[in-house]
Amino acid sequence: MSQIILGTEKLKAFRGLSMLCEYAGKSEEWCNELWLSLLTDYELYTELLYYLENHCFADCLKAAGYSLTDLYVWQMGQDNLRRDTGKNTENCNKEEMVLQAFWTMAQMRKDPSEYERKLADGPGMDKE
Repeated sequence: MSQIILGTEKLKAFRGLSMLCEYAGKSEEWCNELWLSLLTDYELYTELLYYLENHCFADCLKAAGYSLTDLYVWQMGQDNLRRDTGKNTENCNKEEMVLQAFWTMAQMRKDPSEYERKLADGPGMDKE
């Protein structure tokens, strides 16, 4: 009889991601899509592990010159525009911004040109 060896690292990582998604109000489907992106990108997966352990970004990974911290700050700006507050308020779900940064990084690694344009465009209406 052969033995099955199951590594618990990925189970713990998925549980951590699922908990973040639940807290941030993300759907199970959205969470699963992000998880699949993480599983197919070892460097990004490693960044998630670091985040889950330390609750901050390692910032070892860059796409088109942008780190996860850069994308987190950009997501904060996008949230401020959506809420029309001009600043980060207590209503901003920081965990959602973290998840959005991971999502954006996963997408950037697949198609950097689309996101480079979005990141360079700035705040939209306020830009001349």
